Amino acid sequence: MKKRFLYIGLFFVTVLLLFIFQKPLFMLYNGSIDRGADWADYFRVMWHGASLDAAVAGYLTALPWLVILVSVWFRKFPLRKILVGYYALIALTASLIFVGDMALYPFWNFKLDASVFFYLDSPKNAMASVSVGFVILRLCCILLLSGLGTWILFRITPRVLPPATKKLLGSLGLILTGGLIFIVIRGGVTESTSNIGQVYFCNDEFLNHSAVNPAFSLLASVSKTKDYAAQFDYFQKEECDSLFSGLYPAKGKNTVELLNTKRPNVLIILMEGFGGSMVESLGGVKGASPNIDRLSKEGIWFSRCYANSFRTDRGTICTFSGYQSFPDLSVMKIPAKSRTLPSIAGKLVEEGYQTDFLYGGDINFTNMKSYLLGSGYQRLTADVDFPVNQRQNAWGVNDDITFDYLYDELTAGKESPWHTAFLTLSSHEPFEVPFHKLKEVRPNAFAFTDDCLGRFVDRIRKTPVWDNLLIVCLPDHGFYYPEEGHPQDARIHHIPMLWLGGAIKQPMVVDKIMNQSDMAATLLAQMGISHEEFNFSRNVLGEEYTYPFAYWTFGGGFAFADSTGVTLFDVNADRPILAHPNSNENRILRGKAILQKSYDDLGAR
Repeated sequence: MKKRFLYIGLFFVTVLLLFIFQKPLFMLYNGSIDRGADWADYFRVMWHGASLDAAVAGYLTALPWLVILVSVWFRKFPLRKILVGYYALIALTASLIFVGDMALYPFWNFKLDASVFFYLDSPKNAMASVSVGFVILRLCCILLLSGLGTWILFRITPRVLPPATKKLLGSLGLILTGGLIFIVIRGGVTESTSNIGQVYFCNDEFLNHSAVNPAFSLLASVSKTKDYAAQFDYFQKEECDSLFSGLYPAKGKNTVELLNTKRPNVLIILMEGFGGSMVESLGGVKGASPNIDRLSKEGIWFSRCYANSFRTDRGTICTFSGYQSFPDLSVMKIPAKSRTLPSIAGKLVEEGYQTDFLYGGDINFTNMKSYLLGSGYQRLTADVDFPVNQRQNAWGVNDDITFDYLYDELTAGKESPWHTAFLTLSSHEPFEVPFHKLKEVRPNAFAFTDDCLGRFVDRIRKTPVWDNLLIVCLPDHGFYYPEEGHPQDARIHHIPMLWLGGAIKQPMVVDKIMNQSDMAATLLAQMGISHEEFNFSRNVLGEEYTYPFAYWTFGGGFAFADSTGVTLFDVNADRPILAHPNSNENRILRGKAILQKSYDDLGAR
């Protein structure tokens, strides 16, 4: 049995090392020296990328592991003969992916993904930019590398396995080994599974891309990459343009100035799930939001804001990139698309701001890390940066601890101007918090976050930081509570947005219908910064915002709300949702136009 376990371990390590040593070759081919990479960067890329390399190595080890498990029950087992064909196949496939990724990167500037298949139906056009010699040389490299890989794997494989002396015990040990392989493939035992974002480690996009295993990138994107522009083509281009015209104005002078400075320090607090159903002043649960209700009278209170979507990964994109939501996909999970989005952080970096992001949970979840680094956040703080004894929530570190950390960071003499974003965590199931104010578990968890927010604001206002500070508080999405009515109705998507701080001129209420995605353009416009590249974000205080409406999506549908009412629309059945009878043909047409334009925009990225 020892020989069998040794072979499985040796196979896994060999494949892992082959992937790891591909990385410096990728970097050198793609001009790492000219890009200013030093010797330490090569080791950093290999180190940080090893987790995805291990996941792919785990996948490739699965079949040899199964063969070894079967071999226990045979007297003599010709292992080499059985696996040599598999070795040749995976070596050829891995070499093809590696060389293809390495060769295409200078043209695409992103890792190999399933979009490559879009070009296979037109190989003539795909090859138009390269010479025959270019193709032949790389084909030779593929054959050479695949041959070398096959030979290495062949050499480490025992020719024949001897009979196993303790079959049952050996089988049990191999089954446990299979469990370990599964954990490696999954990426550990935490909430997040293996994803591209987990290997991102800096703000240099090239180094992050170099750390990504190309085979993982390709496989992970297969289920996510579609011809987006071909989806939901309800109208001819001219009709769609006509319906869409004027819905998302890109310019327009401010009708009112909210700030007493154009360059405040900006803190955005994205509150987990804290929709209007938990805000008493918006008709929500009594007692769950006393501090938000109190502070709403001290700042700029946007009373008719609506979340674009229903999940944190989607709401985060809508908030920080002012981008649209989609009924059947999460842009954050598609790094090749999310990296193309504009962002608040990116715009502020251009203005000389220092940027950082704080989250008490697993920042690798749903590719969040890759999005944040790609969007301009220069420093990330997450659960792993806190002591283990502070990770008492199922998702990570509770809000009382992270709010204290945030206070210490902001009052430690940060160099202005700066922008910090903070995603709270405690108001998320299972709603277990060190706070017992309300009898019901769910509202009590929201009351805990509200209490943490109130204490933080009261503390920070007593410091010099307050004088030039703008705090923007809004949720990532709403919350279905109590569970009555349609789960995607306006009541659930209605969210609070509150601007606070010494940078505010005076308290006021903005009662225009809007989306959370409009925060980006509205904020940038108040700072005198262009927001024209934010295609689905509107300056709601601009003179061109003449038709206030809100639009949001959910699984299988969209909603459109304006002063005349709300329509929920089922895109699969192509009809309004019967549970919501207040439908309107104009709202349906405009909602369809937005949906079509959203997919066209995504497809063009």
